[in-house]
Amino acid sequence: MYEVKNVSFEPIDAAFFNQPTLEMAKSLLGQILVKETERGLAAGRIVETEAYMGPDDRAAHSYGNRRTKRTEVMFGAPGHVYTYEMHTHCLVNVVCEKPGMPQAVLIRAVAPVEGIELMYERRGNKKEKDLTNGPGKLTKALGIIKADYGRRFYEKPLYIAEGQAPSSITSGPRIGIDNSGEAKDYPWRFWETGNPFVSK
Repeated sequence: MYEVKNVSFEPIDAAFFNQPTLEMAKSLLGQILVKETERGLAAGRIVETEAYMGPDDRAAHSYGNRRTKRTEVMFGAPGHVYTYEMHTHCLVNVVCEKPGMPQAVLIRAVAPVEGIELMYERRGNKKEKDLTNGPGKLTKALGIIKADYGRRFYEKPLYIAEGQAPSSITSGPRIGIDNSGEAKDYPWRFWETGNPFVSK
């Protein structure tokens, strides 16, 4: 388990989210994703992300400025929570860019920091690295649900706290978007080099 020293888990300042999407995808690495519930607090250090670049990105839900009930939050201010269900799993994204520019960063994997017993309760008898090494796994482990849609990542109970940037970042193609034409090859997935909790 990744140890974080002297972190009180306070939400990061809203200004953190005012950066371009590809920069955000890298800046999120090393930060702490926290969810507080009645059952307790669970937190993980973000080790893998994917950027989705909106209207011009065929892999993005908002490709072509597609505006639906599901994507509506992406058209708002940066720092909002975009959750959606995919194959019965909930996935969590950070809304980026200024209002009207629907871009987001998917959080793909975290390394457990706090509340690991709660993660085991939610995920079952898994190896530790299998608790949170994928986008649907980490939401279940942390207790992030579809109803968190529209929250702000700079306010409790679902928030990002300041962590520590990784010493090395690797990038490559995103995962699971084979039907998105040339977009499937864009190197918009970022991960902490060598971290065992990275999804693939």
